[in-house]
Amino acid sequence: MRPENQSSVSEFLLLGLPIQPGQKSLFFSLFLGMYLTTVLGNLLIILLIRLDSRLHTPMYFFLSYLALSDISLSSVTVPKMLVNMRTQRQSISYVGCISQVYFFISFAGLDNYLLAVMAYDRYVAICHPLHYTTIMRERLCTLLVAGSWMVSCGGALLHTLLLVRLSFCADITITHFFCDLIVLLKLSCSDISLNMLVIFTEGGFIYLLSLGTILGSYIRIGTIILRVPSTKRLVKAFSTCGSHLLVVSLYYGTFAGVYFFSSSWDSKDIIASVMYTIATPMLNPFIYSLRNRDIKQALEMCVDRLKFFK
Repeated sequence: MRPENQSSVSEFLLLGLPIQPGQKSLFFSLFLGMYLTTVLGNLLIILLIRLDSRLHTPMYFFLSYLALSDISLSSVTVPKMLVNMRTQRQSISYVGCISQVYFFISFAGLDNYLLAVMAYDRYVAICHPLHYTTIMRERLCTLLVAGSWMVSCGGALLHTLLLVRLSFCADITITHFFCDLIVLLKLSCSDISLNMLVIFTEGGFIYLLSLGTILGSYIRIGTIILRVPSTKRLVKAFSTCGSHLLVVSLYYGTFAGVYFFSSSWDSKDIIASVMYTIATPMLNPFIYSLRNRDIKQALEMCVDRLKFFK
């Protein structure tokens, strides 16, 4: 067993992004702009849904929580990364690092569950339109969101508790811009077989179940539409599901790039992580607003109200 254990580790060093010193100011401004866009864009989505009664439907109820989760996911990692870039300090406390792991897993998992719930909502809306209001009652919607929060927080707590029991060695350098669970496990001197078993069983089962729910919902939607094909039905289905499908593709595409198709943490994996943690949450408001007539109308109404008060 290598020397230094967990009790003597008070901090870790985050190497951050592989950026040349002369380009740090440029990238700091870029990531700050992306983060502010993420926060303001998703807050605008939440505000519009709360203010416009026409958006008080299950689909937008779930979308508002997805926007909140995206803000939180970016806020777990980006502010610390920006502070480190600005101050040239790379350290993060042990408690801060463990906390970052917990909240990152929580909100990444919540995104995953909410995307699955939204796919089920679209399935009910298209395949059972006459029973939609009966099935997607307010109580069920609340239970689905509450259940997503509980399962994501429970899973994050399990991984965090398994992490804090480990010992860490003299090498405390994290080759990433945030405390990622997989990278931390590689720094441990202890036996991590139980951690990896839980990651592959619990994590794999949850993500495969969510992805299976999404794929199953859209396969069923496609089957129903193609049974009696018509241009009008295809256009309506695409306008209803197009935004969600694009967000799902971004989320699972970047997630797979980071955790399944990388053999070691290099610059390509870090770029994929930037897409997963920064770019995707920033793009979601644009995807849902640019392709959504209801959101556009709500935004226009909000602007008209502001002009009236002026």
